[in-house]
Amino acid sequence: MSRHEDVVRLGHMRDYAREAVQMASGCTIADLPKNRMLNLALVRLVEIVGEAANQVSDARRSLHPEIPWAEIRGMRNRIVHGYDNINFRILWDVVQLDLPPLIDTLERILGEASA
Repeated sequence: MSRHEDVVRLGHMRDYAREAVQMASGCTIADLPKNRMLNLALVRLVEIVGEAANQVSDARRSLHPEIPWAEIRGMRNRIVHGYDNINFRILWDVVQLDLPPLIDTLERILGEASA
C-alpha cells in the first residue's frame, strides 16, 4: 500500500470517528436501546473506523504504536461477527472515551503527513 493510501485510510478513521462522537453528542447511553437509528449509526461508524485501520499498511502501523491497532481492529471484528449481540456499554465507552483521543492522535499524524 502506498503512503498516500495509508494517509487516506487514516483520514477515514479520523472522519468516521469524529462523526460517531458528534452523533452521540447530547445523547446518553440510555438512548442507545431506544433509538435504533442512533445505535445502528454508531455501530456502523465504529465498524468503519476498524475496517479503515485494517487497511493501513503494517509499515505505517508500526510507525504509530500509540494507536491501539489491535484493539480497533478487534472491535470491528466483534461488531461484524457478533452483530446480534452488541454490548451498548462497550459501544458507548468506545465512542465517549476511546474515539476522542484517537481523533486527536490521528489529527497530529495527518498534520505531520501533510507537512
